[in-house]
Amino acid sequence: MFITKKHIARRAFLRGSGVALALPFLESMLPAQTPLRNTAANPKTRFTGIFVPHGAAPGYWVPKGEGKDFEFSMMYKPLEPFRDHTVIMSGLWSKSAEPPPGVTGADHWVASAFMCGVKPRKTTGSDIHDGTTIDQLIAQKIGQETLLPSLQLALEDPGANSSNCGEGYSCAYTNSVSWSSPTQPQPMELDPQVVFERLFGAGGNAQERAARRAQDRSILDSVSQSLTRFKRDLGASDRARLDEYETDIREIERRLDLAKKSSGQANTDGFVAPAGVPESFDEHVKLHFDLQALAFRGDITRVSALLYARDLTARTYPESGVTVGFHGASHHAENPKNIERYSHINQYHIKCLAYFVDKLAKTNDGDGTLLDHSLILYGTNMGDSNQHLHYDVPHVLVGGAGGKLQGGRHLPFPSKTVTTSNLLLSILHMYGIDQPSIGDSSGPLVGLV
Repeated sequence: MFITKKHIARRAFLRGSGVALALPFLESMLPAQTPLRNTAANPKTRFTGIFVPHGAAPGYWVPKGEGKDFEFSMMYKPLEPFRDHTVIMSGLWSKSAEPPPGVTGADHWVASAFMCGVKPRKTTGSDIHDGTTIDQLIAQKIGQETLLPSLQLALEDPGANSSNCGEGYSCAYTNSVSWSSPTQPQPMELDPQVVFERLFGAGGNAQERAARRAQDRSILDSVSQSLTRFKRDLGASDRARLDEYETDIREIERRLDLAKKSSGQANTDGFVAPAGVPESFDEHVKLHFDLQALAFRGDITRVSALLYARDLTARTYPESGVTVGFHGASHHAENPKNIERYSHINQYHIKCLAYFVDKLAKTNDGDGTLLDHSLILYGTNMGDSNQHLHYDVPHVLVGGAGGKLQGGRHLPFPSKTVTTSNLLLSILHMYGIDQPSIGDSSGPLVGLV
Protein backbone atom coordinates (compact mmCIF):
# COMPACT_ATOMS: atom_id res chain seq x y z
CA MET A 1 0.00 0.00 0.00
CA PHE A 2 1.20 3.52 -0.75
CA ILE A 3 1.35 5.19 2.69
CA THR A 4 1.13 8.91 3.18
CA LYS A 5 0.42 11.14 6.17
CA LYS A 6 -2.43 12.68 4.22
CA HIS A 7 -5.07 10.88 2.22
CA ILE A 8 -7.39 11.85 -0.61
CA ALA A 9 -11.10 12.12 0.07
CA ARG A 10 -13.14 9.42 -1.68
CA ARG A 11 -15.48 12.09 -3.05
CA ALA A 12 -12.65 14.15 -4.53
CA PHE A 13 -13.12 15.88 -7.92
CA LEU A 14 -10.77 17.59 -10.34
CA ARG A 15 -12.54 20.62 -11.79
CA GLY A 16 -11.99 22.49 -15.03
CA SER A 17 -13.98 24.58 -17.48
CA GLY A 18 -17.32 22.81 -17.74
CA VAL A 19 -15.89 19.65 -16.16
CA ALA A 20 -16.07 17.88 -12.82
CA LEU A 21 -13.93 14.73 -13.02
CA ALA A 22 -14.70 12.22 -10.27
CA LEU A 23 -11.81 9.95 -9.36
CA PRO A 24 -11.72 6.15 -9.26
CA PHE A 25 -10.80 4.34 -6.06
CA LEU A 26 -7.12 4.90 -5.25
CA GLU A 27 -5.00 3.41 -2.51
CA SER A 28 -4.10 6.96 -1.53
CA MET A 29 -7.71 7.40 -0.40
CA LEU A 30 -6.95 5.23 2.62
CA PRO A 31 -5.54 6.82 5.78
CA ALA A 32 -2.17 5.29 6.60
CA GLN A 33 -2.38 1.81 8.13
CA THR A 34 -6.18 1.98 8.47
CA PRO A 35 -8.33 -1.01 7.39
CA LEU A 36 -10.50 -0.20 4.38
CA ARG A 37 -13.69 -1.25 6.15
CA ASN A 38 -13.13 1.50 8.73
CA THR A 39 -12.84 4.31 6.18
CA ALA A 40 -15.16 6.42 4.07
CA ALA A 41 -13.60 4.71 1.02
CA ASN A 42 -15.11 1.35 1.98
CA PRO A 43 -17.02 0.36 -1.20
CA LYS A 44 -20.81 0.48 -1.20
CA THR A 45 -22.76 -2.21 -3.02
CA ARG A 46 -23.94 -0.87 -6.36
CA PHE A 47 -27.20 -1.95 -7.97
CA THR A 48 -28.39 -2.29 -11.58
CA GLY A 49 -31.88 -3.39 -12.62
CA ILE A 50 -32.30 -4.50 -16.26
CA PHE A 51 -35.65 -5.26 -17.88
CA VAL A 52 -36.20 -7.14 -21.14
CA PRO A 53 -39.75 -7.76 -22.42
CA HIS A 54 -41.21 -10.90 -24.05
CA GLY A 55 -39.91 -13.67 -21.82
CA ALA A 56 -37.64 -16.36 -23.25
CA ALA A 57 -37.74 -19.36 -25.58
CA PRO A 58 -39.26 -22.40 -23.82
CA GLY A 59 -36.72 -25.17 -23.37
CA TYR A 60 -33.70 -22.94 -23.85
CA TRP A 61 -33.29 -21.10 -20.56
CA VAL A 62 -33.99 -23.31 -17.52
CA PRO A 63 -30.69 -24.91 -16.36
CA LYS A 64 -30.34 -28.65 -15.86
CA GLY A 65 -29.86 -29.54 -12.22
CA GLU A 66 -30.31 -27.35 -9.18
CA GLY A 67 -28.38 -25.81 -6.33
CA LYS A 68 -24.66 -25.82 -7.08
CA ASP A 69 -25.01 -28.90 -9.27
CA PHE A 70 -26.38 -27.34 -12.43
CA GLU A 71 -25.45 -26.79 -16.07
CA PHE A 72 -25.84 -23.45 -17.80
CA SER A 73 -28.63 -23.47 -20.35
CA MET A 74 -28.14 -22.28 -23.91
CA MET A 75 -29.55 -18.81 -23.13
CA TYR A 76 -27.44 -18.22 -20.03
CA LYS A 77 -24.25 -19.78 -21.48
CA PRO A 78 -22.53 -16.35 -21.89
CA LEU A 79 -22.58 -16.00 -18.08
CA GLU A 80 -20.73 -19.28 -17.49
CA PRO A 81 -17.33 -17.54 -17.00
CA PHE A 82 -18.96 -15.74 -14.06
CA ARG A 83 -20.54 -18.82 -12.50
CA ASP A 84 -19.29 -18.00 -9.00
CA HIS A 85 -21.15 -14.68 -9.17
CA THR A 86 -24.38 -15.94 -10.78
CA VAL A 87 -27.68 -17.11 -9.29
CA ILE A 88 -30.34 -18.27 -11.77
CA MET A 89 -33.95 -18.55 -10.58
CA SER A 90 -36.71 -20.46 -12.33
CA GLY A 91 -40.39 -20.94 -11.54
CA LEU A 92 -41.01 -17.37 -10.32
CA TRP A 93 -44.42 -15.80 -10.91
CA SER A 94 -44.72 -12.24 -12.22
CA LYS A 95 -48.26 -11.98 -10.91
CA SER A 96 -48.15 -8.18 -10.92
CA ALA A 97 -47.94 -8.24 -14.72
CA GLU A 98 -51.25 -10.03 -15.06
CA PRO A 99 -54.50 -8.09 -15.51
CA PRO A 100 -56.45 -7.60 -12.28
CA PRO A 101 -59.59 -9.76 -11.99
CA GLY A 102 -62.20 -8.54 -14.46
CA VAL A 103 -59.74 -6.25 -16.27
CA THR A 104 -58.27 -7.07 -19.68
CA GLY A 105 -55.43 -5.77 -21.80
CA ALA A 106 -52.74 -5.20 -19.18
CA ASP A 107 -49.74 -7.25 -20.11
CA HIS A 108 -48.32 -5.17 -22.95
CA TRP A 109 -48.15 -2.10 -20.75
CA VAL A 110 -46.75 -3.15 -17.39
CA ALA A 111 -42.96 -2.98 -17.66
CA SER A 112 -43.21 -0.64 -14.65
CA ALA A 113 -44.25 -3.58 -12.45
CA PHE A 114 -40.87 -5.30 -12.92
CA MET A 115 -39.10 -3.69 -9.95
CA CYS A 116 -42.07 -2.90 -7.70
CA GLY A 117 -44.42 -5.89 -7.99
CA VAL A 118 -47.50 -3.67 -8.15
CA LYS A 119 -50.27 -3.87 -10.74
CA PRO A 120 -50.54 -0.43 -12.34
CA ARG A 121 -53.82 1.43 -12.26
CA LYS A 122 -55.61 1.17 -15.59
CA THR A 123 -55.81 4.74 -16.83
CA THR A 124 -54.84 6.84 -19.81
CA GLY A 125 -55.04 10.07 -17.81
CA SER A 126 -52.79 11.83 -15.33
CA ASP A 127 -53.97 9.68 -12.41
CA ILE A 128 -51.29 7.06 -12.99
CA HIS A 129 -50.44 4.88 -10.00
CA ASP A 130 -47.98 2.02 -9.64
CA GLY A 131 -45.31 1.39 -7.00
CA THR A 132 -41.95 2.78 -5.92
CA THR A 133 -39.32 0.57 -7.54
CA ILE A 134 -36.45 -1.07 -5.68
CA ASP A 135 -33.77 0.88 -7.56
CA GLN A 136 -35.23 4.10 -6.19
CA LEU A 137 -35.61 2.69 -2.68
CA ILE A 138 -31.95 1.66 -2.82
CA ALA A 139 -30.99 5.09 -4.17
CA GLN A 140 -32.76 6.70 -1.21
CA LYS A 141 -30.63 4.52 1.06
CA ILE A 142 -27.15 4.71 -0.55
CA GLY A 143 -27.38 7.25 -3.35
CA GLN A 144 -27.68 10.52 -1.49
CA GLU A 145 -23.92 10.78 -0.93
CA THR A 146 -23.12 10.72 -4.66
CA LEU A 147 -23.35 13.30 -7.43
CA LEU A 148 -26.22 11.37 -9.07
CA PRO A 149 -28.47 9.34 -6.78
CA SER A 150 -29.35 7.10 -9.73
CA LEU A 151 -29.17 6.70 -13.53
CA GLN A 152 -32.07 5.61 -15.73
CA LEU A 153 -31.12 4.45 -19.24
CA ALA A 154 -33.05 3.17 -22.25
CA LEU A 155 -32.25 1.73 -25.66
CA GLU A 156 -35.40 2.76 -27.51
CA ASP A 157 -36.97 6.15 -28.00
CA PRO A 158 -40.38 6.23 -26.26
CA GLY A 159 -41.69 8.31 -29.16
CA ALA A 160 -40.76 5.92 -31.98
CA ASN A 161 -40.12 2.37 -33.09
CA SER A 162 -42.97 0.81 -31.15
CA SER A 163 -46.74 0.91 -31.16
CA ASN A 164 -48.72 3.73 -29.71
CA CYS A 165 -49.86 3.13 -26.15
CA GLY A 166 -53.30 1.61 -25.81
CA GLU A 167 -55.39 -1.06 -24.15
CA GLY A 168 -56.46 1.59 -21.68
CA TYR A 169 -53.03 2.07 -20.08
CA SER A 170 -50.87 5.18 -19.94
CA CYS A 171 -47.59 5.23 -21.85
CA ALA A 172 -45.90 5.93 -18.51
CA TYR A 173 -46.18 2.25 -17.60
CA THR A 174 -44.10 1.07 -20.54
CA ASN A 175 -41.77 4.07 -20.90
CA SER A 176 -40.04 3.62 -17.55
CA VAL A 177 -39.09 0.76 -15.23
CA SER A 178 -37.95 3.20 -12.52
CA TRP A 179 -40.48 5.00 -10.29
CA SER A 180 -39.48 7.30 -7.43
CA SER A 181 -43.03 7.18 -6.05
CA PRO A 182 -46.30 5.49 -7.04
CA THR A 183 -47.17 8.52 -9.17
CA GLN A 184 -43.71 9.57 -10.45
CA PRO A 185 -41.94 7.58 -13.18
CA GLN A 186 -38.29 8.46 -13.75
CA PRO A 187 -37.42 9.46 -17.34
CA MET A 188 -35.13 6.96 -19.07
CA GLU A 189 -32.24 8.59 -20.95
CA LEU A 190 -31.63 7.36 -24.48
CA ASP A 191 -28.67 9.51 -25.55
CA PRO A 192 -25.23 8.34 -24.27
CA GLN A 193 -23.82 11.86 -24.84
CA VAL A 194 -26.36 13.29 -22.40
CA VAL A 195 -25.42 10.60 -19.89
CA PHE A 196 -21.72 11.40 -20.32
CA GLU A 197 -22.36 15.09 -19.67
CA ARG A 198 -24.33 14.24 -16.54
CA LEU A 199 -21.41 12.16 -15.26
CA PHE A 200 -18.56 14.55 -16.05
CA GLY A 201 -20.00 17.90 -17.13
CA ALA A 202 -21.12 19.21 -13.76
CA GLY A 203 -18.45 21.88 -13.63
CA GLY A 204 -18.92 25.35 -15.16
CA ASN A 205 -22.08 26.16 -17.06
CA ALA A 206 -24.02 24.92 -20.09
CA GLN A 207 -22.32 27.42 -22.43
CA GLU A 208 -18.84 26.23 -21.42
CA ARG A 209 -19.80 22.60 -21.95
CA ALA A 210 -21.33 23.38 -25.35
CA ALA A 211 -18.18 25.27 -26.40
CA ARG A 212 -15.99 22.33 -25.42
CA ARG A 213 -18.10 19.90 -27.47
CA ALA A 214 -18.11 22.28 -30.45
CA GLN A 215 -14.29 22.34 -30.39
CA ASP A 216 -14.11 18.53 -30.12
CA ARG A 217 -12.13 18.85 -26.91
CA SER A 218 -11.87 16.04 -24.39
CA ILE A 219 -13.11 16.73 -20.88
CA LEU A 220 -9.62 15.70 -19.81
CA ASP A 221 -8.13 18.69 -21.65
CA SER A 222 -9.80 20.97 -19.12
CA VAL A 223 -8.15 19.24 -16.19
CA SER A 224 -4.84 18.18 -17.78
CA GLN A 225 -2.68 20.45 -15.65
CA SER A 226 -4.54 19.45 -12.49
CA LEU A 227 -4.13 15.78 -13.39
CA THR A 228 -0.39 16.19 -13.94
CA ARG A 229 0.08 17.88 -10.56
CA PHE A 230 -2.23 15.38 -8.87
CA LYS A 231 -0.28 12.37 -10.15
CA ARG A 232 3.04 13.63 -8.78
CA ASP A 233 2.12 12.63 -5.24
CA LEU A 234 0.63 9.25 -6.13
CA GLY A 235 2.24 5.85 -5.86
CA ALA A 236 2.97 3.83 -9.00
CA SER A 237 -0.15 1.64 -8.73
CA ASP A 238 -2.42 4.67 -8.29
CA ARG A 239 -0.83 6.43 -11.27
CA ALA A 240 -1.41 3.33 -13.39
CA ARG A 241 -5.03 3.11 -12.24
CA LEU A 242 -5.65 6.75 -13.05
CA ASP A 243 -3.98 6.37 -16.47
CA GLU A 244 -6.32 3.48 -17.24
CA TYR A 245 -9.32 5.56 -16.14
CA GLU A 246 -8.27 8.40 -18.47
CA THR A 247 -7.84 5.97 -21.36
CA ASP A 248 -11.34 4.59 -20.83
CA ILE A 249 -12.81 8.11 -20.80
CA ARG A 250 -11.04 9.10 -24.02
CA GLU A 251 -12.21 5.90 -25.73
CA ILE A 252 -15.84 6.59 -24.78
CA GLU A 253 -15.48 10.14 -26.10
CA ARG A 254 -14.21 8.74 -29.40
CA ARG A 255 -17.21 6.43 -29.69
CA LEU A 256 -19.61 9.22 -28.76
CA ASP A 257 -18.12 11.33 -31.52
CA LEU A 258 -18.90 8.56 -34.01
CA ALA A 259 -22.47 8.37 -32.70
CA LYS A 260 -22.94 12.08 -33.47
CA LYS A 261 -22.97 11.11 -37.14
CA SER A 262 -26.23 9.18 -36.73
CA SER A 263 -28.63 10.65 -39.25
CA GLY A 264 -31.88 10.09 -37.43
CA GLN A 265 -33.20 8.35 -40.54
CA ALA A 266 -34.83 4.93 -40.72
CA ASN A 267 -32.49 2.06 -41.54
CA THR A 268 -33.31 -0.85 -43.85
CA ASP A 269 -35.36 -2.48 -41.07
CA GLY A 270 -37.41 0.67 -40.54
CA PHE A 271 -35.82 1.35 -37.15
CA VAL A 272 -35.14 5.00 -36.37
CA ALA A 273 -32.32 6.01 -34.03
CA PRO A 274 -32.63 9.69 -33.10
CA ALA A 275 -29.80 11.89 -34.36
CA GLY A 276 -26.74 11.50 -32.17
CA VAL A 277 -27.79 8.08 -30.84
CA PRO A 278 -25.93 4.98 -32.13
CA GLU A 279 -27.91 3.24 -34.85
CA SER A 280 -26.48 -0.12 -33.78
CA PHE A 281 -28.10 -1.64 -30.69
CA ASP A 282 -24.82 -3.42 -29.98
CA GLU A 283 -22.84 -0.19 -29.83
CA HIS A 284 -25.63 1.61 -27.98
CA VAL A 285 -25.97 -0.96 -25.20
CA LYS A 286 -22.18 -1.25 -24.80
CA LEU A 287 -21.84 2.53 -24.50
CA HIS A 288 -24.53 2.58 -21.83
CA PHE A 289 -22.85 -0.27 -19.97
CA ASP A 290 -19.43 1.40 -20.22
CA LEU A 291 -20.90 4.63 -18.88
CA GLN A 292 -22.49 2.75 -15.97
CA ALA A 293 -19.16 1.09 -15.20
CA LEU A 294 -17.38 4.47 -15.24
CA ALA A 295 -20.07 5.95 -13.00
CA PHE A 296 -19.68 3.08 -10.52
CA ARG A 297 -15.90 3.32 -10.71
CA GLY A 298 -15.84 7.03 -9.92
CA ASP A 299 -18.60 6.67 -7.31
CA ILE A 300 -20.64 9.17 -9.32
CA THR A 301 -23.68 6.99 -8.82
CA ARG A 302 -24.31 3.64 -7.16
CA VAL A 303 -27.68 2.81 -8.71
CA SER A 304 -28.85 2.37 -12.30
CA ALA A 305 -31.75 0.97 -14.31
CA LEU A 306 -31.77 -0.07 -17.96
CA LEU A 307 -34.69 -0.72 -20.31
CA TYR A 308 -33.52 -2.98 -23.16
CA ALA A 309 -36.63 -2.56 -25.31
CA ARG A 310 -40.21 -1.38 -25.26
CA ASP A 311 -43.17 -3.72 -25.52
CA LEU A 312 -44.29 -4.48 -29.07
CA THR A 313 -40.92 -3.40 -30.47
CA ALA A 314 -40.15 -4.58 -33.98
CA ARG A 315 -36.42 -4.01 -33.59
CA THR A 316 -34.05 -6.59 -35.00
CA TYR A 317 -30.67 -7.65 -33.61
CA PRO A 318 -28.34 -8.61 -36.49
CA GLU A 319 -25.63 -9.77 -34.08
CA SER A 320 -27.98 -12.53 -32.93
CA GLY A 321 -28.18 -13.96 -36.44
CA VAL A 322 -31.96 -13.45 -36.48
CA THR A 323 -33.59 -11.00 -38.87
CA VAL A 324 -37.15 -11.19 -37.48
CA GLY A 325 -38.28 -8.35 -35.19
CA PHE A 326 -38.16 -8.96 -31.42
CA HIS A 327 -41.90 -8.96 -30.68
CA GLY A 328 -42.77 -10.94 -33.79
CA ALA A 329 -40.16 -13.58 -32.99
CA SER A 330 -41.52 -13.92 -29.45
CA HIS A 331 -44.83 -15.15 -30.89
CA HIS A 332 -43.34 -18.41 -32.07
CA ALA A 333 -46.68 -20.26 -32.49
CA GLU A 334 -45.16 -23.24 -30.61
CA ASN A 335 -43.19 -24.05 -33.75
CA PRO A 336 -39.86 -25.70 -32.75
CA LYS A 337 -37.91 -23.88 -35.47
CA ASN A 338 -39.38 -20.54 -34.43
CA ILE A 339 -38.65 -21.24 -30.76
CA GLU A 340 -35.05 -22.13 -31.59
CA ARG A 341 -34.76 -18.94 -33.63
CA TYR A 342 -36.12 -16.87 -30.74
CA SER A 343 -33.61 -18.45 -28.36
CA HIS A 344 -30.77 -16.79 -30.30
CA ILE A 345 -32.23 -13.34 -29.61
CA ASN A 346 -32.47 -14.23 -25.91
CA GLN A 347 -28.88 -15.47 -25.86
CA TYR A 348 -27.65 -12.35 -27.64
CA HIS A 349 -29.27 -10.17 -24.98
CA ILE A 350 -27.45 -12.20 -22.32
CA LYS A 351 -24.19 -11.73 -24.25
CA CYS A 352 -24.71 -7.99 -23.89
CA LEU A 353 -25.21 -8.45 -20.15
CA ALA A 354 -22.03 -10.55 -19.99
CA TYR A 355 -20.13 -7.66 -21.59
CA PHE A 356 -21.13 -5.47 -18.62
CA VAL A 357 -20.37 -8.19 -16.09
CA ASP A 358 -16.92 -8.71 -17.58
CA LYS A 359 -16.24 -4.98 -17.39
CA LEU A 360 -17.11 -4.95 -13.68
CA ALA A 361 -15.09 -8.11 -13.02
CA LYS A 362 -11.95 -6.52 -14.51
CA THR A 363 -12.24 -3.27 -12.53
CA ASN A 364 -10.54 -3.08 -9.14
CA ASP A 365 -12.58 -1.57 -6.34
CA GLY A 366 -11.06 -1.42 -2.90
CA ASP A 367 -10.53 -4.93 -1.54
CA GLY A 368 -12.19 -6.59 -4.55
CA THR A 369 -13.71 -5.79 -7.93
CA LEU A 370 -16.73 -3.81 -8.99
CA LEU A 371 -18.46 -7.14 -9.62
CA ASP A 372 -17.78 -8.21 -6.03
CA HIS A 373 -19.35 -4.96 -4.88
CA SER A 374 -22.34 -4.92 -7.23
CA LEU A 375 -25.65 -6.68 -7.74
CA ILE A 376 -27.32 -6.91 -11.16
CA LEU A 377 -30.95 -7.97 -11.50
CA TYR A 378 -31.80 -9.08 -15.05
CA GLY A 379 -35.26 -10.35 -15.88
CA THR A 380 -38.56 -10.14 -17.66
CA ASN A 381 -42.26 -10.33 -16.79
CA MET A 382 -43.32 -13.12 -19.14
CA GLY A 383 -42.60 -16.82 -19.25
CA ASP A 384 -44.00 -18.05 -22.56
CA SER A 385 -44.55 -14.84 -24.53
CA ASN A 386 -46.38 -16.67 -27.29
CA GLN A 387 -49.29 -17.18 -24.90
CA HIS A 388 -48.61 -14.13 -22.72
CA LEU A 389 -48.05 -16.28 -19.65
CA HIS A 390 -46.59 -14.49 -16.64
CA TYR A 391 -45.43 -17.46 -14.61
CA ASP A 392 -42.15 -19.39 -14.87
CA VAL A 393 -40.40 -16.13 -15.72
CA PRO A 394 -36.60 -15.94 -16.17
CA HIS A 395 -34.65 -13.98 -13.56
CA VAL A 396 -30.94 -13.95 -12.78
CA LEU A 397 -28.78 -12.15 -10.23
CA VAL A 398 -25.12 -11.47 -10.99
CA GLY A 399 -22.56 -10.03 -8.59
CA GLY A 400 -21.23 -10.50 -5.09
CA ALA A 401 -23.49 -7.89 -3.48
CA GLY A 402 -20.66 -6.92 -1.14
CA GLY A 403 -20.40 -10.47 0.20
CA LYS A 404 -24.14 -10.90 0.79
CA LEU A 405 -24.85 -13.21 -2.16
CA GLN A 406 -23.39 -16.66 -2.77
CA GLY A 407 -23.22 -17.38 -6.49
CA GLY A 408 -22.90 -20.58 -8.49
CA ARG A 409 -26.50 -21.71 -7.94
CA HIS A 410 -29.75 -22.50 -9.73
CA LEU A 411 -32.78 -22.00 -7.47
CA PRO A 412 -35.96 -23.63 -8.87
CA PHE A 413 -39.33 -22.77 -7.34
CA PRO A 414 -42.74 -24.43 -7.75
CA SER A 415 -44.67 -22.89 -10.64
CA LYS A 416 -47.28 -20.21 -9.83
CA THR A 417 -46.34 -20.26 -6.14
CA VAL A 418 -43.59 -17.69 -5.45
CA THR A 419 -43.94 -14.16 -6.81
CA THR A 420 -41.10 -12.06 -8.16
CA SER A 421 -41.86 -9.59 -5.37
CA ASN A 422 -40.30 -12.04 -2.90
CA LEU A 423 -37.08 -11.64 -4.87
CA LEU A 424 -37.43 -7.84 -4.81
CA LEU A 425 -37.91 -7.94 -1.03
CA SER A 426 -34.78 -10.07 -0.60
CA ILE A 427 -32.77 -7.60 -2.66
CA LEU A 428 -33.94 -4.73 -0.47
CA HIS A 429 -32.85 -6.66 2.61
CA MET A 430 -29.35 -7.06 1.11
CA TYR A 431 -29.11 -3.25 1.11
CA GLY A 432 -30.25 -2.94 4.70
CA ILE A 433 -33.77 -1.84 3.78
CA ASP A 434 -35.77 -3.95 6.21
CA GLN A 435 -39.31 -3.19 5.13
CA PRO A 436 -41.72 -6.11 5.69
CA SER A 437 -43.08 -6.32 2.14
CA ILE A 438 -43.13 -4.89 -1.36
CA GLY A 439 -45.81 -5.33 -4.01
CA ASP A 440 -47.44 -8.74 -3.72
CA SER A 441 -44.63 -10.34 -1.73
CA SER A 442 -45.31 -12.94 0.95
CA GLY A 443 -41.81 -12.80 2.43
CA PRO A 444 -38.16 -12.96 1.36
CA LEU A 445 -37.15 -15.50 -1.28
CA VAL A 446 -36.35 -18.72 0.57
CA GLY A 447 -32.81 -19.96 0.05
CA LEU A 448 -31.47 -16.89 -1.72
CA VAL A 449 -29.52 -15.21 1.08
